[in-house]
Amino acid sequence: MGKWTNLLSRGTAASSEQDRRNSMTRQISGMTRRGLLGAFAATTVAAAPLTKAFAYTRGAGDIRSIRMYSGRTGESINTIYWIEGEYIQEAVDEITHFMRDWRNGKTMPIDTRTIDIITAAHRLMDTDEPYMLLSGYRSPETNAMLRARSRGVAKNSRHMQGQAADLRLNSRSVNQIYKAATACRAGGVGKYSRSDFVHMDCGPVRTWGS
Repeated sequence: MGKWTNLLSRGTAASSEQDRRNSMTRQISGMTRRGLLGAFAATTVAAAPLTKAFAYTRGAGDIRSIRMYSGRTGESINTIYWIEGEYIQEAVDEITHFMRDWRNGKTMPIDTRTIDIITAAHRLMDTDEPYMLLSGYRSPETNAMLRARSRGVAKNSRHMQGQAADLRLNSRSVNQIYKAATACRAGGVGKYSRSDFVHMDCGPVRTWGS
């Protein structure tokens, strides 16, 4: 009897979870993204608790959001871009525009894996301060110009593929940001202490810098 009771309880729990997801999906499908953001802004919403940052980059969490500002353009972004396993394309497009090559306005779709790594690292640092974006997408001509000035710029930089970001936080040291990003175990992390920023990308897991 106990066996059947356990099976019934599991079935009921699974059904309840599915009903919850279906209900959220119906609500989302009937709202514009602007309305959606307004609804979530009216309440305190937190993603599912994370035991390890790399789990976040592999599907954990009901809601993901990102906050950044650009010292180059004066623009800022604060948007929910992922809900219940699905990216919100309009929000991803906004992030792509925000992370454009500020020197010439050129864009390339920003890889969502990079966005997830940036977000996961930020959550680990337990801060409300938005990132300062120093460099997102980099056009080939901009990369060539920077490479001519510095040997530290890669010829085939992942910035040119929309897969990298250089970031800073005033409330956290370079070393703290670096440790949070490496804890995600989901891409490349470069530490640039003298220039006060950390590079994050969605390439092979690797680290460098000092």
